[in-house]
Amino acid sequence: MVPLFRLTREEARSIEVVLFDLDDTVLTHGRLTRQAFEAIWSMHDAGLALIAVTGRPGGWGEVIARQWPVLAVVAENGAALLRSEGRGVARVANDSKARLAPLVAEVRRAFPEIELADDNHARFTDVTFDIGERRAIPPERVEQLRAFVQSRGARALVSSVHLHATYEGDDKASGALRALFLLLGLDAGRARARAAFVGDSENDAACFASFRTTVGVANIAPYLPRLSVPPRFVTEKPMGAGFAELVETLLARRT
Repeated sequence: MVPLFRLTREEARSIEVVLFDLDDTVLTHGRLTRQAFEAIWSMHDAGLALIAVTGRPGGWGEVIARQWPVLAVVAENGAALLRSEGRGVARVANDSKARLAPLVAEVRRAFPEIELADDNHARFTDVTFDIGERRAIPPERVEQLRAFVQSRGARALVSSVHLHATYEGDDKASGALRALFLLLGLDAGRARARAAFVGDSENDAACFASFRTTVGVANIAPYLPRLSVPPRFVTEKPMGAGFAELVETLLARRT
């Protein structure tokens, strides 16, 4: 992992698509700053295709696909794909959240201090538990919850704010690669070379391992021990300011 200023002009000019996480990457403590949103528009105006890749719910993805200058949104850690279609939004996702109801009941009995996240009503495929959005759950308790979910046959993915439980097999990389193929005709090999990804936490691991140009914003530091493949580059600044730093550097290198 090297500082972002080491990004070369040649590599920057090879990028056609930018994939970006939301929480604590574009968003700063849950807020979309003017600086970060202007950075998204700057990339759009420069001709880059943009895809948000997030653990947030498909319902959020529908709003973002309608209102932001993005090609699509990959939501729920890869399990849902949303894109604008005329005046509506096309959705590719299984309605599988209901299968998780028995697991949720077990978790609530075994971990009474851990609450469901407040965005579950907008989800299609997974359930999220709040581990860092409204209250901070100690890391050792998060690991106990992860093990509990996995012991019940579900998958557990951890972001900076949530623990996700799902029976779906996707991750952010598989969801992003599906979107790149369906919408741009890029196979996995060309996607690896032409798409850049920026993120901040453990549930971004699959994307850090799948694309050539990968960037972590500065607040990724606590998650590095849990990443088998770290991002190649890191920004000096955290969260939305780090995202804007990436955009400024990328666009400057492309001119």
